[in-house]
Amino acid sequence: MIYFISDLHLSISTPGIVRIFANFLHQLKPVEDCLYVLGDFFEIWPGDDCIDDAEDPFNLEIVRMLRNLSDSGVAVSFMHGNRDFLLNEAFAQRSGVKLIADPFVLDLPVGRFVLSHGDELCTDDKEYQNFRALVRQPSWQAAFLQKPLKERRVIAMALRQQSENARLQKPEDADSCAKYTDETAMIALMCNLASSVLIHGHIHHPGVYQHDADGKQVTRWVLSDWREDYGECLAFDGQMLCRRALS
Repeated sequence: MIYFISDLHLSISTPGIVRIFANFLHQLKPVEDCLYVLGDFFEIWPGDDCIDDAEDPFNLEIVRMLRNLSDSGVAVSFMHGNRDFLLNEAFAQRSGVKLIADPFVLDLPVGRFVLSHGDELCTDDKEYQNFRALVRQPSWQAAFLQKPLKERRVIAMALRQQSENARLQKPEDADSCAKYTDETAMIALMCNLASSVLIHGHIHHPGVYQHDADGKQVTRWVLSDWREDYGECLAFDGQMLCRRALS
């Protein structure tokens, strides 16, 4: 079985989500199952050195959970999100996961799936796209990671609050998936990668949508964000995709 999840936004303030995630891991079968995490697994990630922060052992606990999972034989792949784009090789080595690019092509016997976090598809949000382009630059990241960890945490939390304030100021009708994502960009991505299935998160509006791509029907699966009393994964059994509620 192949499982897809995103947008857990784990932090010390989300014990319910941590519990649901731990329960989910216990359901995975070694060797038989694999897991794809499509971004925003953590609420913030100020750099891989936060794993060993003596004042905040939370990240180390999560890394150990992932290590136990990968050591059991479950292959775990991680994609960067807009909250945890600073996850790097130290995190991968400590947790036993594989970092994958966005977008990522998953070739299966039934066809080709394209996996993405989804934030790059929100092309109408020019302010965010400019910010994204900036913070993904190696020079920006190198300069940021030279700052003390405590300072990076403060900056990351301030950026998180700024993002939340901007979301709350949007008109109510902006909460539709059509306003969040650019259909033209999605179809172009799928056509360029010769895929009829796109799986992504980011927008926190789970659903399945059909689109017309030059006369061909393509399918977009939007993953759910997780809450203190509810989680969700998308599961592929070799034939079809289906959602599974987690608690």
